Amino acid sequence: MIQTWQSDQSHSTAVPVISAQQLNHYFGSGELRKQALFDINLDIYAGEIIIMTGPSGSGKTTLLTLMGGLRSAQEGSLKLLGQELHNASKQQLTHLRRNIGYIFQAHNLLTFLTAKQNVRMSLELHEEMFDRDVDGTSVAMLEAVGLQQRIDYYADSLSGGQKQRVAIARALVSQPKIVLADEPTAALDKKSGRDAVEIMQKLAKEQSCTILLVTHDNRILDIADRIVYMEDGRLAANPETTIMAPN
Repeated sequence: MIQTWQSDQSHSTAVPVISAQQLNHYFGSGELRKQALFDINLDIYAGEIIIMTGPSGSGKTTLLTLMGGLRSAQEGSLKLLGQELHNASKQQLTHLRRNIGYIFQAHNLLTFLTAKQNVRMSLELHEEMFDRDVDGTSVAMLEAVGLQQRIDYYADSLSGGQKQRVAIARALVSQPKIVLADEPTAALDKKSGRDAVEIMQKLAKEQSCTILLVTHDNRILDIADRIVYMEDGRLAANPETTIMAPN
């Protein structure tokens, strides 16, 4: 049985890797100012796979970008790996983002680079990787996602499912503490989408990192440890998100 978003008592003594308390967020200013998130309270712990679902426009991607350090928190508290993001500086956000792997609906690969070069670019953002075998590490991660035959293929010559596997490899190759995925299966068929999330699940568990995944895809809900349901900018209990995992 997979539970909805209510807190899990088994984590009562653990320190969350992401913690939102009374978090609000707004877009615009003056008369055009509009509230997008309302009083978000959510703790996410190391090693958890959390799926966030809900209607379009409910605030899922806004919350994901805040938790990913892509913008600073405006009101309330948001801690990422113990660091407060409320009014965080650009330098602080940049530093925190080095601990996060991002996977988006649009894989955002550089089409003039090969699969290996796209993955390698992620490693080159980390100074501690400079004296390591970045080519070997990139190849090993591409092999782990089943692309050993496509390592030197340019992105334009890969299928949609293969491109998303490269994006997963790129996100996970630096062994981030957190992986954030926004609709990673939206452009994929059923099998490719399932393959992609199962690869994410397997590699993340091996690396003991946390996954927060935004999706409308009901076919992948069973990979979650918990499901967070959002509606109109608020966390909401939704009886439809309590599902039985397949045998």
